[in-house]
Amino acid sequence: MFRIIGETRIDFIGVRKIAFVLSAALVTVGLVAFVMTVTGKANLGIDFAGGVMIQGYFDKEISIDNVRSVITGEFPEAQITQMSDFKESENVFILKMKRPETEEEGKKEIARMKELITNGVSDNPFTVVSEHIIGPAVGETLRSDAQKAILLSLFGIIVYIWVRFDFRSGIAATIATLHDVLAVLGILYIMGLEFNLLIVTALLTLAGYSLTDTVVVFDRIRENLKKFRTKGEFATAVNSSINEVLSRTINTSLTVLLVVCPVFFVGGDVLRDFSLALILGVLVGTYSSIFVASPIVVEWEARRPKRFK
Repeated sequence: MFRIIGETRIDFIGVRKIAFVLSAALVTVGLVAFVMTVTGKANLGIDFAGGVMIQGYFDKEISIDNVRSVITGEFPEAQITQMSDFKESENVFILKMKRPETEEEGKKEIARMKELITNGVSDNPFTVVSEHIIGPAVGETLRSDAQKAILLSLFGIIVYIWVRFDFRSGIAATIATLHDVLAVLGILYIMGLEFNLLIVTALLTLAGYSLTDTVVVFDRIRENLKKFRTKGEFATAVNSSINEVLSRTINTSLTVLLVVCPVFFVGGDVLRDFSLALILGVLVGTYSSIFVASPIVVEWEARRPKRFK
């Protein structure tokens, strides 16, 4: 196998306390972001907050400032995004308004925004590609379902790792996965990005990616415990295992980044936040498989010795 780096003897376990402090900070920010999301105070997309959305394109080129000046006079909270991933290039726009009181009111908002565009840019026809109305109740349901999906995935991780290794490994893997989800969520919250169904998809995807890396490390730990069992050097076995799979971990992460980074740079506005979440997830997931999951098992072993089955 091609190796980015050669054989290493880095003392990852020796710096676990520093890593725990960094992880605690990331998780704290993530918990704040989670609370803000659950309470509806974060920057929620219309998927979760409810709202109306119009997507369409102009026949001729037009600046976003012109469109904004036409809409925001009557709808100051409207979010206007100029797209760059359609054949019409700079002429495609998405207009969003959050939280209509009723579906009927949402229809009136859509009709009024189209009327404002028609009257304000009369020499440049605007063609509507799609329009959506999501009421507050539907948004609340979607937000609740997204939370359940994340919690169920974490429960599934515990069961899977418990069966494959042991219970404490399942707990360690779940903590590492939850760490990754919260860390990425916190970073996205600080950046002020919109939280929508695509972001939830990215979070669930990175949870699976993180678990894959953790399983590889745990497999190697189980193999190496046979070598170190007589010496009673559990931490040594774990550290050796991490070093042995380090090149494989880096190769895998770089392969994923080679796919996701082009999507981020040229995939357009629709996929930019999604791909950014995946990029952050790959970086954080690689970090956690080395500095979070395995060190937790080491700490557990130090306090309550019990070998892997």
